[in-house]
Amino acid sequence: MKNSQDFGSVVLVGAGPGAADLLTVRAVRALAAADVVVHDGLVGAEVMALIPATARCIDVSKRRARHTVPQHEIGALLVAQAQAGHNVVRLKGGDPFIFGRGGEEVDDCCAAGVPVTVVPGISAANGAAASLLLPLTHRDHASIVSFVAGECRGLAAQNWAGLAGKGRTLVIYMGVAGAGAIADKLMADGLAPDAPVAVVERATQAGERLVTSLLADLAGLVDREAIASPALIIVGDVAALPAARAMAKDETCRVF
Repeated sequence: MKNSQDFGSVVLVGAGPGAADLLTVRAVRALAAADVVVHDGLVGAEVMALIPATARCIDVSKRRARHTVPQHEIGALLVAQAQAGHNVVRLKGGDPFIFGRGGEEVDDCCAAGVPVTVVPGISAANGAAASLLLPLTHRDHASIVSFVAGECRGLAAQNWAGLAGKGRTLVIYMGVAGAGAIADKLMADGLAPDAPVAVVERATQAGERLVTSLLADLAGLVDREAIASPALIIVGDVAALPAARAMAKDETCRVF
């Protein structure tokens, strides 16, 4: 059996929302030292361009209803590559520990005795907020912010009461495909149909787009505008702020 001292290592790196200049210095250094890069499909092209030509890239992209590599196999792949003596970077869109399954991959490495570290990344919510001048908290509008995964099992059975409403901001990841069910769920749990919503597509990347409307129109908005992932849904009074600012500056912003 191979001694753990002969192992390489695994570094889970948050690639942020897409723009390469939002990477941390530590993330850039980890990429520069990588022998193998196991990457998601949501990693921006600018970030992918930073991977050394000498590194071997392994694409484990996931798409809705089509997982090219099951999660347990990704963990096994990271372990196997590290046990072969490679410096492995697991490159993830956003942050590894915010809907990135980083905890599962850390567990796999620890169970196998493989050295593992995590480099945090700017989560999509933070990237979108900064890019669009959209504060997720605001003294006049919201003192609480919640992150939820919109693509999850048993959505109807979950209790979302209190996640959104007066003084609160709700940020929904992976919610575009289920926008109608999400809107129905929020309204059934007490949120007003006229609550402001913003949908941000490709935050911080080329082609970034913001559209805004009301909660009752969320599914129609996504359909009319042909919104595609990666995209975030933001619900709450702060969702109305960037629209007003964009119109004041005569910038491109679709308001319904």
